[in-house]
Amino acid sequence: MASLPRGRTVAVLAALATGLTLSGSAVASPGHREEKPIRASVVGSAEFVLPYYKDDDIRSFTIDAQGAPYSRPLPTIPTGLPTDARGTIEISHYSAERHITYTSKGRVDCLVTGPRTATLTAVITEVSPGGPPTVGHRVGLSVYDGGKDEGRSADRVGFSWNGVNLLTDSVTRPEEAPVGTCMAPAPYAPVTKGGYTVTHAELPPPPPSQPEQHL
Repeated sequence: MASLPRGRTVAVLAALATGLTLSGSAVASPGHREEKPIRASVVGSAEFVLPYYKDDDIRSFTIDAQGAPYSRPLPTIPTGLPTDARGTIEISHYSAERHITYTSKGRVDCLVTGPRTATLTAVITEVSPGGPPTVGHRVGLSVYDGGKDEGRSADRVGFSWNGVNLLTDSVTRPEEAPVGTCMAPAPYAPVTKGGYTVTHAELPPPPPSQPEQHL
């Protein structure tokens, strides 16, 4: 087999390398898709007990919350906040003393996460008959995702009512304090049944400023 001159050999090899690179790019390009950024979320349903008050009541939270950064414009903050979120919560409390289950539902407005942890708030939109008059109030919940442990959950939850968020700086009886966005105590109550999955995502930077509109 005759050999090619050295200069021509180099040119042929270069052309082959270029062709392989181009053909590889052509194959990869049609299937190339930009990965969507991870969004924070908390999903799941669980029953839990109060560590400081023993009773036969059954309490549970069902949470379906997803981060939606910069989606809720506010006065003087038209872009919204990095902690903006959407979703729902459902609170259930069976009172063994009264033999009745109280439920309430809320609309999630804020979510912030860390590895295995989350804090969220929701505005109550619905309360079952006989329940507390909390429609329109914001409540705070926290979750610790302890993972799976041979069928027994190591998760925990916390919440902003039941005596953990009080105004005590007056001479009158302590009152429940208002809850700001994403405000909740640490997850202090052990889960006894069910569990939650927390997907952590860093808070994103604000979106680029919009060009000025001229009418």
